[in-house]
Amino acid sequence: MANERTTMPSTQLGGFYPVLATSDVAASRDFYTRHLGFEVTFEADWYVSLRRPDAPEYELALLDHTHPTVPQGHRGALQGGLLLNFEVDDVDSEHQRLVAEAGLPEVLPLRTEEFGQRHFIITAPDGVLIDVITVVPPSEEYAAQYTNT
Repeated sequence: MANERTTMPSTQLGGFYPVLATSDVAASRDFYTRHLGFEVTFEADWYVSLRRPDAPEYELALLDHTHPTVPQGHRGALQGGLLLNFEVDDVDSEHQRLVAEAGLPEVLPLRTEEFGQRHFIITAPDGVLIDVITVVPPSEEYAAQYTNT
């Protein structure tokens, strides 16, 4: 539509990477590290962050599709196993812009997680989940799970 106005995000994008929902996080981790050259940068039994050492701008994450951080109605079968993470510097202003002002459907309300994220999840028109995140300090328990990469 010619008269529709595009609004730019009020915060700068700090990262963008795919998160693959899987029923076997360990097997997926082994595949990507063994066969595709990724290294683990964070690991829990339900979530693994991977990065290529020769191209650190390329990241991939693996997530147990049944974990509570995935909204209840989406745990059985994510759209193609896909959840897109957008890291921003101010998740609260993005929540205001996307949920309060634009009225996008929110499937996980804005909250702070012990594992080091303040985030909310909305759905795209095609059903793909969009997780908007600001990285925050993790709890002591989770801080110990990060590597020194």
